[in-house]
Amino acid sequence: MIKSSENIMLDHVDKSLLRALQADGRLSNVELARKINLSPPATHSRLRRLEKDGYIRQYTAVVDREKAGYDLLCFIHISLQMHQVTQVEKFREATRKMPEVLECHHITGEYDYLLKVVLKNRKDLESFVVGKLTPIPGVARIHTSLVLVEVKSTMALPLE
Repeated sequence: MIKSSENIMLDHVDKSLLRALQADGRLSNVELARKINLSPPATHSRLRRLEKDGYIRQYTAVVDREKAGYDLLCFIHISLQMHQVTQVEKFREATRKMPEVLECHHITGEYDYLLKVVLKNRKDLESFVVGKLTPIPGVARIHTSLVLVEVKSTMALPLE
């Protein structure tokens, strides 16, 4: 069983329900109930509880980035000059407002932040780095890596 920070236990039925939704978030309640061998009302009740308890944060469509015109997937490492609270918050707020930034992580090691960014082409990359990242107060270093091949990309957690 998995425990959350609130000590709510996930049993095997909850995990089966979450695995099924991770595989196909468009399943109807009846289809979901059939997959996890539970009645539709019981399935609906569990689903609402998992939503209420925050296990399911949102439902979304995963769009193919290349078909949508975003040829570049980049990982950008950022170092800040100083780690003052105001500087850190300004950086975080700036990245939250950038639609190109899919993910922003505060990390340990040589750099302070790791961004996962999608862009249409090299010119957009230059505009993004020079026009959006560099002007953020306190940014000291920017190191960009371009993804050559996306070997694996998933949002599904390995619920066991």
